[in-house]
Amino acid sequence: MKISTWIDAFRAADGPPPQTLGAFMTWCLSGAWPALGLAAFLSAAAGALEAGTAYILGLVIDATVSSGPEQFFDGQNIALIMGAVAFFLLARPLLFGLSASANAIIVQPNVNPLVLSRLHRWTLGQTVGFFDDDFAGRIAQKQMQAARAVTEVASEMINVVAFALASLVGSVALLVAIDWRVALGFSVWMAAYLALINWFLPRIRERSAGRAGARAMVSGQVVDTITNIKTVKLFAHADHEDRAALGAMQTFRARALEFGYLAAGFRFALMSLAGILPVLLLGGTILLWRSGQASEGDIVAAGAVAIRIAQMTGWVSFTLMAIYSNVGEVEDGMRTLTPRNRLENAQDAVDLKVPQGQIDLRHVGFAYGRDVGGVQDIDLTIHGGEKLGIVGASGAGKSTLVALLLRLYDAEEGQILIDGTDIRDATQESLRRNIGMVTQETAMFNRSARDNIQYGRPEATEAELIDAAKKAEAHDFILQLEDHKGRRGYDAHLGERGVKLSGGQRQRIALARAILKDAPILILDEATSALDSEVEASIQAALERVMQGKTVLAIAHRLSTLTEMDRIIVMDDGRIVENGTHDDLLAQRGLYWQYWDRQSGGFIHTQAAE
Repeated sequence: MKISTWIDAFRAADGPPPQTLGAFMTWCLSGAWPALGLAAFLSAAAGALEAGTAYILGLVIDATVSSGPEQFFDGQNIALIMGAVAFFLLARPLLFGLSASANAIIVQPNVNPLVLSRLHRWTLGQTVGFFDDDFAGRIAQKQMQAARAVTEVASEMINVVAFALASLVGSVALLVAIDWRVALGFSVWMAAYLALINWFLPRIRERSAGRAGARAMVSGQVVDTITNIKTVKLFAHADHEDRAALGAMQTFRARALEFGYLAAGFRFALMSLAGILPVLLLGGTILLWRSGQASEGDIVAAGAVAIRIAQMTGWVSFTLMAIYSNVGEVEDGMRTLTPRNRLENAQDAVDLKVPQGQIDLRHVGFAYGRDVGGVQDIDLTIHGGEKLGIVGASGAGKSTLVALLLRLYDAEEGQILIDGTDIRDATQESLRRNIGMVTQETAMFNRSARDNIQYGRPEATEAELIDAAKKAEAHDFILQLEDHKGRRGYDAHLGERGVKLSGGQRQRIALARAILKDAPILILDEATSALDSEVEASIQAALERVMQGKTVLAIAHRLSTLTEMDRIIVMDDGRIVENGTHDDLLAQRGLYWQYWDRQSGGFIHTQAAE
């Protein structure tokens, strides 16, 4: 097994992410601990060699002084010379090389994807409400930020903290060997250093979290503007968006300055304290040497330790500052990503089987946790193979009904069954595999036309894919596509959210995707609203073929598209107020008749929604 695979970079996490820092870090890194422990051991061993270096230098100096220049290379020093050469040319480079390799090959390339994949999987399982309540760019930024920060914390704890602690332990042992009083002076200095660290680092952590949050808001604001750039331009609001972005940037600048002032003060205090150490250790050892209680080699060893620790003090302290900064970013990401805003599968959930496609809604109620809105007491049976039209003004509850059927939300009252199975007892994946959907707001990925259509059924053959595109009247225009990289036809990329296509083209791609999916239940939510009359006529013909044998729920404001439905329900204020065929509803001269009578160009008149 290659050392680069000692950490399984895409191993799934055990359970949900905890919401306390230590437990969250443990969750992020679970499964990687043996490799992290090995890397920390190698780093600590390399750190311990720092004291060994000073010790060997001291021995060489003492041997030089005692032997003199003429006798230094005599037999009594040969073992010392060979040992020093082997230490500096073999042992030290080998151990440092192993430590660097462990961190650069085992830890860093694997921990980041390990954490990011876990956070991404968790985030994908959140409800649509979680995404509705935040910026897409901010959520993505938090995933990337938290994964990078956890990786940096793990790497630096190994690369610096383990190394430094081992160096300090070795240095204390060496100073004790020189004289306990020198070790005592070093201990006093260490106490002052730890007090300095203890005062600054929590403040650095807090200000780093504030800076990270402000940075994410800048990212979210900019991504939101760019995502909606056409709207920005159409409404001539570039100045407004510029002010909003500058406001977020000013907040980020203020948080960054707060962090910068604290970091500058930390650096000054640190360098002042580091300057005391060589004076303390060298001065104390020289005084002992004057009284005959230390050798020349002891002075060199103490000096080497003092200079090395003084240098390392800055390195370690700034690394600790970076670690605390990253911890602040981890906490910030944890607060954003870990809330339990989820719909989980039941423990004994089964794969949904849909032999007939009958849907039963039994006294279903849902109001998004509020007192009003949503749907109330929906009692409805849609028989297998039946084509049901759904009509109602905006806010009547049509979309809520569809969202509940797809289990994007759980009904607060009642139950929904498909062929006798409560959808809460089925896995969400199997439920949604059995439902095809085409919406007015067509969702496109910035991928090829082929990828976007094949999303309906990834295992479909090329022939099946092209056949679906032809049925959706999309094949001809797809062949004419070309993107900025020269990719053509089905290989051409469609741009973010399909911006390179017209509304009608996007809907035809979405129709092709649903046709390819070939699910037993089909939901059409204004599926032809972006099409011109001529194309709509051909699409309707294709849809009629596709709908054969399927249970269909069709939402439309253009009532002419529903006249051939087996049945139509009319919703108002979250309730079903009328139910029947097109002719029956017209004969009732109720709300449906008002919609039909007041239509202009086939759309429900706004007065009807009042």
